[in-house]
Amino acid sequence: MAAHLSSGRVNLTLLREAGRRELREFLDKCAGSKAIVWDEYLTGPFGLIAQYSLLKEHEVEKMFTLKPGRLPQADVKNVIFFVRPKLELMDIITDNVLREDRGRSPQRDFHILFVPRRSLLCEQWLKEQGVLGSFIHREQYSLDLIPFDGDLLSMESESAFKECYLESDQTSLYHAAKGLMTLQALYGTIPQIFGKGECARHVANMMIRMKREFPGSQNSIFPVFDTLLLLDRNVDLLTPLATQLTYEGLIDEIYGIQNTYVKLPPEKFAPKKQGEGGKDLPTEPKKLQLNSAEELYAEIRDKNFNAVGSVLSKKAKIISAAFEERHHAKTVGEIKQFVSQLPHMQAARSSLANHTSIAELIKDITTSEDFFDNLTVEQEFMSGIDTDKVNNYIEDCIAQKHPLIKILRLVCLQSVCNSGLKQKVLDHYKREILQTYGYEHILTLNNLEKAGLLKPQISGRNNYPTIRKTLRLWMDDVNEQNPNDISYVYSGYAPLSVRLAQLLARPGWRSIEEVLKMLPGPHFEERQQLPTGLQKKRQHGENRVTLVFFLGGVTYAEIAALRFLSQMEDGGTEYVIATTKLINGTSWIKSLMEKLEPAPF
Repeated sequence: MAAHLSSGRVNLTLLREAGRRELREFLDKCAGSKAIVWDEYLTGPFGLIAQYSLLKEHEVEKMFTLKPGRLPQADVKNVIFFVRPKLELMDIITDNVLREDRGRSPQRDFHILFVPRRSLLCEQWLKEQGVLGSFIHREQYSLDLIPFDGDLLSMESESAFKECYLESDQTSLYHAAKGLMTLQALYGTIPQIFGKGECARHVANMMIRMKREFPGSQNSIFPVFDTLLLLDRNVDLLTPLATQLTYEGLIDEIYGIQNTYVKLPPEKFAPKKQGEGGKDLPTEPKKLQLNSAEELYAEIRDKNFNAVGSVLSKKAKIISAAFEERHHAKTVGEIKQFVSQLPHMQAARSSLANHTSIAELIKDITTSEDFFDNLTVEQEFMSGIDTDKVNNYIEDCIAQKHPLIKILRLVCLQSVCNSGLKQKVLDHYKREILQTYGYEHILTLNNLEKAGLLKPQISGRNNYPTIRKTLRLWMDDVNEQNPNDISYVYSGYAPLSVRLAQLLARPGWRSIEEVLKMLPGPHFEERQQLPTGLQKKRQHGENRVTLVFFLGGVTYAEIAALRFLSQMEDGGTEYVIATTKLINGTSWIKSLMEKLEPAPF
């Protein structure tokens, strides 16, 4: 069933292996026992590249989290800092190094590994603090694209959207281009590049320039990808604001998935013992890893949540029938056969128990009145109903002081579905928000406006209805159980970004020139020359492979929609997804929020 696990012909373990190799080489440079001091944000992404066992093999004996003060005691020869190139982290490292007891013997050697790039600014800063000379090795580890699953890569750069659209800082775009060059070194040159948006244009230009500057980068590997599609997040600001309705999307909306792990309330996962009446309920959150290596999760992750229950109950019947088999095992051969299947059956049973518990937790929320009301308003906006006037539900939510992020998501959604709000509607919302939640949020509203999420309607024209109709973004007759269109991931709304990918594959973007002009940023096509002998002759029935790179973040619902297109019988295209960050509406809006701190005096 999980046909997309290794996405057909694309094997992303090559990328993981390259990452491990680079890590081993660095660790071997620091001879002797080692302690790693981690920038906490990096531990999750690194865990997807290298398990602790790999570090142990290379004499890593201790791991600490980077924090101010003295470094913890550790009887090791080397202390290695794994950090992002951020000035505030350099301050902490300086503090650590200066507090090191120079009188101790033997002395510890310091090294620093910048992820994903060395930074002149940071090194200059360390020099000014007088500690740069303390580091024997100063290197970089280019962790650009991290494999999250068989068809999914992420840079996990949480501030990429804000940097690109608010601060005009193109660092993350440079990292994206570098990541794509690494990918081409492993998987062959990608012959066709399509793109939409300012950032997409920048990344394509950087790739072309890098290729020119390093003529040796032309490799003789048969290309795995046929097409690269670069998409700016601000071409489709609507999709992340809506509530995702796939199983994985809802887990992320409600609990937040971090580097493939989710933390869940423990009470649903307590082992039920007879007659104990729940006196020792666990208090630690239940931490589960979610990826398609788990058979059941691979089957249900991309389904609309309303279609998950029936799959779980079917599975429960199959599993209990399989356990019943043991009563029929008579001969030694049959018993042996049953015992050999036992580990797999037990794993399936525990997987089913976990997902049944998660589904119950989600159902408690999705069946609440508040969830229903919120969804109804979202769907009205997306289908074009009453987007141009102040919405009663939003006003009520503000009056009852619902969480601010919920309000901002709805108001931004209304603005995007109306190509901006009339000035008096916009002013009304802003006034209500600032009076209820505090004037310190004026900077946040400013950021949302700059990003194009919450803005006045300039031309007095609303283009959204034209875009909606031409791209068929709203489907009335959506089939959640056996979908025939990508709109099932939002129960009616087809993600604009994925529609663009779908139309690029067939019949091509020429058919939607007019709409493309209405969306922000240029659209373009580039071709990269392949050395003779590497041009593809496609076998009959062989799928094309397209890498879709979302610059500024992607949601799990969009990933589900692309996987749905990959699995369509007559689709003809397999998709692999790359992004600067996995996001949902809440984490995305949060990254744009500013907190005005009161003056310290």
